[in-house]
Amino acid sequence: MDNQERFRDSIGTLDEEGKRKWVYPKKPSGVFYEYRKYVSYALLIFLFTAPFIKINGNQFLLFNVLERKFNIFGFPFWPQDFYLFVIAMVIGVVFIALFTVAFGRIFCGWICPQTIFLEMVFRRIEYAIEGDRGKQIRLDKAPWTKDKILKKGTKWTIFAIISFLIANIFLAYLISSDELIKYITNGPTSHLGTFIPLLVFTAVFYFVFAWFREQVCIIACPYGRLQGVLLDQKSIVVAYDHKRGEREEGRQKFKKNQDRAAQGIGDCIACSQCVQVCPTGIDIRNGTQLECVNCTACIDACDSIMESVNLPKGLIRYASEENIEKKSKFEFTPRLKGYTAVLTILTGLLIGLLLIRSDIEAKVLRLPGQTYEMKDNGNISNVFTYKLLNKTNVEMDSIHFKLNSFNGEIKMVKKEYFSIEKGGIAKGTFFIETDPAALKDDKNKIEIEVYSKDRLIDRTTTNFMGPRTFR
Repeated sequence: MDNQERFRDSIGTLDEEGKRKWVYPKKPSGVFYEYRKYVSYALLIFLFTAPFIKINGNQFLLFNVLERKFNIFGFPFWPQDFYLFVIAMVIGVVFIALFTVAFGRIFCGWICPQTIFLEMVFRRIEYAIEGDRGKQIRLDKAPWTKDKILKKGTKWTIFAIISFLIANIFLAYLISSDELIKYITNGPTSHLGTFIPLLVFTAVFYFVFAWFREQVCIIACPYGRLQGVLLDQKSIVVAYDHKRGEREEGRQKFKKNQDRAAQGIGDCIACSQCVQVCPTGIDIRNGTQLECVNCTACIDACDSIMESVNLPKGLIRYASEENIEKKSKFEFTPRLKGYTAVLTILTGLLIGLLLIRSDIEAKVLRLPGQTYEMKDNGNISNVFTYKLLNKTNVEMDSIHFKLNSFNGEIKMVKKEYFSIEKGGIAKGTFFIETDPAALKDDKNKIEIEVYSKDRLIDRTTTNFMGPRTFR
């Protein structure tokens, strides 16, 4: 095998003996890093505030799996709306596929919570306490002195506190911010069934950000595995321009007043700064790799070096393999058009279903085991059960039923008009009575309308049974 390809035999965080090689990335700086900080801080603010934002009394984002209550952008969703959630998830998968085909793993470097927390929170704390790459390496190799215990203890304590805070925020997404505040007010001993899992999740977050770190992206995350399937020669990724960096004579150290292009020497001066800043421990000069999360740290590092030695920036940049090899520009390929068409259709379908979604979910069924009853006045009666789910966050009153295009009368077992509390369910029984002359068959499809005061809020259909003699 070519020596240049041997790096693909193993991931960048393993040594020759197969043991984990701890990554000490140099603190990045540069234009892209500044942009990433702005994006990260905006997303962190959103993450920590979203559970406490209310729209029409609904939490902005809520994923209460246990009670099967979901709020998406303030709109409440119920188990009966699960098909909408499935369509939304499919849209998300198609969007990620489309974005990856076009721009590679840019989501991982700019938006993924794992990267944002690790690079913009935990590593920045680490840099502040232990120093940059060189100081961290020396500190880890040093014996356990008072200074080392103080620095490590401070860092681990802050990591634990932040992990506990993150666990609480995720709990707010699961049980609602109101419940979380109530639990905090009542104290942990009053809700041990919730507090113990909270500590477990705190330990998980601490383990991930204090020790497992980049291994999540390399080993655990399935999206990284999709990269090899979705990327092609036209995908724009963080790439090293090997044509310009190597040329005929390859890489050589920088020498002042040297015309590297005229001598066939590549612009890469073998400073290894791109390797030192990489948070996953790879050498981007080897080409697109599984471990690369497109974080742009290597772009900033390389541009800084190129600027200092008066060489053009962009040796490492956002580019496709075709752009590097053939200087071709970005092309909206048939593959991208296909993903876009599917995404557009699914998005249109979801919007349409959301627009026709009713505030009340109504189900009316004939009472099991019952057919019909002949009344003393000669009319035929069927008994039905109903179940109404109020999907809104307000109480709906004066609920009543009407028959649509069917000559009959609804007789409620209890109240003719009733109310349903916000997010509540109403159940009951009623009879429908009609003249036999109104029946066209032994099984007649009828439509029942549900009203709140004078406002139509839902329609549902059921079957009215009659004697076979009326066929």
